[in-house]
Amino acid sequence: MLACLDLEGVLLPEIWISFAEKTGIEKLKLTTREVPDYDELMQGRLKILKENNLKLIDIQNVIKKLSPLEGAVDFLSWLKSEFQVIILSDTFYQFVGPLMQKLDYPTLFCHKLIVNNNGDITNYHLRQKDSKTKAVSAFKKLNFTIIAAGDSYNDIGMLQEADAGILFSPPENVVKEFPQYPVSRNYEEFKSILLKTRINLEEKNSN
Repeated sequence: MLACLDLEGVLLPEIWISFAEKTGIEKLKLTTREVPDYDELMQGRLKILKENNLKLIDIQNVIKKLSPLEGAVDFLSWLKSEFQVIILSDTFYQFVGPLMQKLDYPTLFCHKLIVNNNGDITNYHLRQKDSKTKAVSAFKKLNFTIIAAGDSYNDIGMLQEADAGILFSPPENVVKEFPQYPVSRNYEEFKSILLKTRINLEEKNSN
């Protein structure tokens, strides 16, 4: 059985929020928790970076000082002992390298930034549109049973595509819009829901 997890908000702090706090630019605090359209969100971020002459290195310097969420390392170690684990994220490889080391290098599928010779982030390149959902769909075609978990609007597609979905520490607006998914607020609850979900899926698949 395969567990597919979002990264930011589930195992890591939100990178853009951390950068917003460092720079004092409030609009950079917006994430997919508030803005469902990912391209709209990213184009807004790129515009702000350009207006304030902020470069990739400025964001990377903030990221270097970040740590996984409290309990995330132990949780991920436990999860890998119980499931095969794939991290599906809308972050960028240029952001998360140092943080992947702190998580003991889980398998990660994400996107790439387009950066010019001056270090300006000029655009971004999606591996493919709606990549989380499409990855889960591909795994199902390989005959995997999938439990997917995330916290934001951009995770709902993969939760819907998976055999079972779980929300981890989501904002209330997401909980209200998608009441069909169980909600975990901490890693102990998350473990419990994952194990119960696995039992239910195993029973369903055996019938």
